[in-house]
Amino acid sequence: MNSAYRGETSRQGWTTEADYIDGQRTDVPALRADLAANPHARILMLRADDGALLGTVWLEPVEGGETWYLGMLTIRPDLQTAGLGRSLLEGAEAHAQAAGARRIRMTVVAIRETLIAWYERRGYGLTGETRPWPYEDERFGQPRRDDLSFVVLEKTL
Repeated sequence: MNSAYRGETSRQGWTTEADYIDGQRTDVPALRADLAANPHARILMLRADDGALLGTVWLEPVEGGETWYLGMLTIRPDLQTAGLGRSLLEGAEAHAQAAGARRIRMTVVAIRETLIAWYERRGYGLTGETRPWPYEDERFGQPRRDDLSFVVLEKTL
């Protein structure tokens, strides 16, 4: 997750946030705490035949279980153009739908226009809702800009 989100832009995948957010995206203690605080959440992992971790995605039922939150969709940076992100996203949607989801919702940093467009091509739409950047919470990294926020995207399954 950290190399996908915060890797050096010149050497890492196309989805990096390294140009405008410094620091680690997450760590094992933070993930454990998040999972403990959200017992219905799960992290799905995409692995190679040899067991190597290729990608991850966070899924969590919200609003009574008909809507699920999807976050931290990551693919190993050197494989980000191989179609694995699309496969992992489709797998996460199928997993949530099998568990009763009718919608998937996510937040994306508003200035990530290329990533937002990628999700739009996969059926997600901007809801018009925005959320403030949590500047006081270093778990999200150390922003290099003072104009960050999130947009909310949603897809009906």
